Amino acid sequence: MKETNTFSNKYDVVVLGAGAAGLMCALTAAARGRRVLVLEKSNKVGKKILMSGGGRCNFTNQIVVPENFISENPHFCIAALNRYTPSDFIAMVERYEINYEERKHNQLFCRDTAKDILNMLLQECETQGVKIIDHCDVTTISALEVDLEEVEEIDLNTMPRYSLGGVYGVGDEENIFKVSCHSLIIATGALSIPKLGGSGFGYEVAKQFSLALTQRRAGLVPLMFSDYMKPICERLSGIAIEVDVHCNGQLFRENMLFTHRGMSGPVILQISNYWREGDEVSIDLLPDKDASKLLLEFKHKYGSSLLRTLLAKQLPKALVGELQSLWWQEYADLPLREFSDKQLIEIGKKINQWVLKPSGTEGYRTAEVTLGGVDTNGISSKTMEAKIQPGLYFVGEVLDVSGHLGGFNFQWAWASGYSAGLVC
Repeated sequence: MKETNTFSNKYDVVVLGAGAAGLMCALTAAARGRRVLVLEKSNKVGKKILMSGGGRCNFTNQIVVPENFISENPHFCIAALNRYTPSDFIAMVERYEINYEERKHNQLFCRDTAKDILNMLLQECETQGVKIIDHCDVTTISALEVDLEEVEEIDLNTMPRYSLGGVYGVGDEENIFKVSCHSLIIATGALSIPKLGGSGFGYEVAKQFSLALTQRRAGLVPLMFSDYMKPICERLSGIAIEVDVHCNGQLFRENMLFTHRGMSGPVILQISNYWREGDEVSIDLLPDKDASKLLLEFKHKYGSSLLRTLLAKQLPKALVGELQSLWWQEYADLPLREFSDKQLIEIGKKINQWVLKPSGTEGYRTAEVTLGGVDTNGISSKTMEAKIQPGLYFVGEVLDVSGHLGGFNFQWAWASGYSAGLVC
């Protein structure tokens, strides 16, 4: 339920958003003795934490380097990532005796449930005296030029806007609540997965205080097709295979999953960060194998066999059937010895380099992150404070910093939240 002024209206720090970055910032600031209030728009805190990693929360990665992140300012993330490392967060996890495991690519997951991570953060907040209120839809933010020690109540309707200073008023349209603070933390997330609370509110705050934004688009998102590939993907829906995927100079190897809409799975989510509308992607269905050479060997050793029979030992049978329809349907029932070497070499090249042109992505509805955001050129890389607006901080996904799949976005949330919490 929404509370109606049952709390003091003066705080040292107000954090908008009770996600990973917001909670980390809150508990860090409170540990310094700051009076901290966290306001969450949705009816439950930490929704994205709870759903992440299939409910197991891929909370960080053992190896985190700047190259794991995408930003128009690629150096921006370095200071925060050095200040708060994966080892720092792992130490907290171990202090709470949370069972976790390392999976491939150095990813760390909870063994039991993502609730363990959220409960840990909430316990830290409670221990430090952080006040958290959910179902609280902030709509009004103003910079104040008044001395809070001399003001009993703040009237949001008469606050001067755009005035520089480290004092802020926060409220809602119905005037049900109104609070003030010396430091305001924008940890409202971004546009991805709106059903979990994602929104563009943080961008509106940035624009209100004349901070620049970079272009935004969905990231870590499935790709869709509208051409001949759409029915093929529908028929193959549910089939997963490890592949290499190339696009715009980037290469990832992981599982690819066929869906009713197109392609998903970790490798597709990764490459989606680099794909642009109109671009092609190249898929290597047999990574580390020269498919042309393999097919010629098949012809030499198993000349009386069918190509689909032998390929079905390398790839899912249903996928081989679709590839046959695309590339050698007229020779489908001929033994391999009837194929020319040139034909087999061409088929092998296509297996190693299946070039496709997606029609689009599934968009913010299923995107795990939003690429782009508040331009980091206007933000201090050490403190996350806006350079032209003292006392205003941006942390987490709202900034133009997005990580690869594998725990990197959570590590950015912890690191940026911690950096702001040390000074706000």
